[in-house]
This record gives sequence, C-alpha cells and structure tokens, in this order.
Amino acid sequence: MNTATKPQYPFSEAPPLGTFKEIADGVHWLRMPLPFRLDHINLWLLEESDGWTIVDTGLATEDTTELWLKLSPIVSSKKPVKRLIATHMHPDHIGLAAWLCRHSGAEFWMSRSEYMHCRILLADSNREAPEEAISFYRAAGFSDQQLRYYRAKFGSFGSMVRGMPATYHRLQHGDSFIIGGRRWQMVMGEGHSPEHACLHCPELDLFIAGDQLLPTISSNVSVWPMEPAGNPLQAWIDSCHRLKALLPEKTLVLPSHGLPFTGAQPRLQALIDGHQRDLERIMQNCDEPKRVVDLFPLLFKAPIGNSMLVLATGESYAHLHYLMARGKVAMQTDNTGVNWYQRA
Repeated sequence: MNTATKPQYPFSEAPPLGTFKEIADGVHWLRMPLPFRLDHINLWLLEESDGWTIVDTGLATEDTTELWLKLSPIVSSKKPVKRLIATHMHPDHIGLAAWLCRHSGAEFWMSRSEYMHCRILLADSNREAPEEAISFYRAAGFSDQQLRYYRAKFGSFGSMVRGMPATYHRLQHGDSFIIGGRRWQMVMGEGHSPEHACLHCPELDLFIAGDQLLPTISSNVSVWPMEPAGNPLQAWIDSCHRLKALLPEKTLVLPSHGLPFTGAQPRLQALIDGHQRDLERIMQNCDEPKRVVDLFPLLFKAPIGNSMLVLATGESYAHLHYLMARGKVAMQTDNTGVNWYQRA
C-alpha cells in the first residue's frame, strides 16, 4: 500500500480519558479506558437541541463508571440523554448499558441479533461450560490443560457487563434517525459480531464504524461453539465489499479503537486482501492434515498463550470454514474427536 492510499488522520491526538471534544458539528469524541493491551475505546456523543444520543458505553469497570458520573452533570445539565445506541454486544461496547440507561433515563437501541446474543451470554455466566463447547475446542486440538483453562474462564462475559436493559428498540439496516437536524442511517455489518450497527451521516460525510472498520488492526472474526458450523469470514468479507460501495473516499470514519481517519476504501481492501493472503497461506500448508491449533503460526505473528487461545481458535476455524465452503479443504474427525483438515 503506497502512502497515498494509507489512512489519513485529521486528528493527531485523542481527548484525555473521560473528556470529549467536538470533531464535527454536534458530534463529540469521548474516550474511555480498557484494562487490556488494547487500552481504550472511543465513544460518540451526538448533540441536538433537545437532548443527546450516546453511541456505546465502555466496559463495566469502576474507572469507567466514575468517569461517566463526572461527565453526567456536563452532558445532561441542560438537556437529557434521549437514546443510547449500542453498535454490538461485546463488553467494551455495552458493559454499562443497563446502568447508563437507569442513570440517565435514555432509551436503549440495538439490533435484535446483538441484543438476544448478549442476553444468552449473560445467562451463560451462571452455569458450567456445556459439553458441546468442550467438544468444539477438543476438536480444535486443545490439550487437557487448555480445556481446564477454558472451563475455568467460561462465563466471564458477565463479569464485564453490568446487566442489560430489560427492553430495547430494534435497529435494522436502513433505519434512520434525525439527530441535530441531520439524517443518520443505520448500516449493518456481519462477521465480527452477528448484526453490527454502524451509523452513516452523508451530510456530514461521517461514518461511526464501531469495530466494523478500524484503521490499524483487523477485528476478530471467529466461529463460536454456539454456531459451530458458521462461516463468519464470508459474512465479514461481504460486509467489507458493501462498505466499499457505500463510503466515499473522503468520508471521516469514526472507529471504536484508534484515531478517526479517511481512506475507507483502501483500508477495506487491505482488510480483504489480508484475509485472502491468510487463506492462501493455509492452502499452501495443508498438503498434510492439520488441526485448528496447528494454524496459529500461519495466522498470528506472536505465540498464542491461554489469554488469546479462544480468539485465535475461533479465527482459525473461520478461515477453515471459508475454505471448506468452497470445497478447497476437507475435514476428517479421528476416533478421539479431533478434526483434521487437508487440502481437498
């Protein structure tokens, strides 16, 4: 990728954690901390004459809660928070959804698939890992120690999400809001999560991307035990092509991680090309049967420890299922329940 097609960053610095700054008329950028290697999430405040719309919440931590409590008098002293829009169901995006709606009185808006999926994961927080999930990861090649680690960590979703609102307003592709006198259109993506909501304002030439389009990293695309035969990589690549057709080159993309940027089309093509290179690398190395865990050195630069094991496994499954759907890879299961994949 040459310099002319690399993302361009109109804003060189993010606002300090827990503060916000206006980056377009009525559009404010807010950043909250994350206790991970990826140490922040960008949230967005949309202002209108009679209220606010908040996009995403941050993780359910005491630090984030305290920052919201400090912000509340500033944001809602003269006008209320009207709605909270959640782009998707990952904890850093909806961790404080129920708390924030109670605290502010906002209505909660989310796509149906994301809302229901989140409720299921919260229910899983109070039970042991199902045997179907254990079989799914055993089939990937997990050792006994890795399966014990998975059992111990199962249900941790609930520790990062402080409940969900009991009711919601459904977001669908093509829906629109008038916010601040301008129309914001809902654009749904797939692959990273089931029905990821993005917001597009053609008048401002802005696109609130969530995790569907990030400037420097590729969002995780995984197969999960709940849908063990899924093909999310196909859905992800299809979504990237749809966004390429939708977004003009100069659109300012507002991502959940990293800095706002322009250059959506070359960035989307780079994401597509990156997965295509990974798929080709798998094909070149599958003359002999491979397990899912054997693909880690082909797909990831760093060694995969326990903390990244589930995500790496899900992404490896996603690439294999994409190839299987095209008849390029075949799978056989041995008598211990482990799957082996080989070029067809």
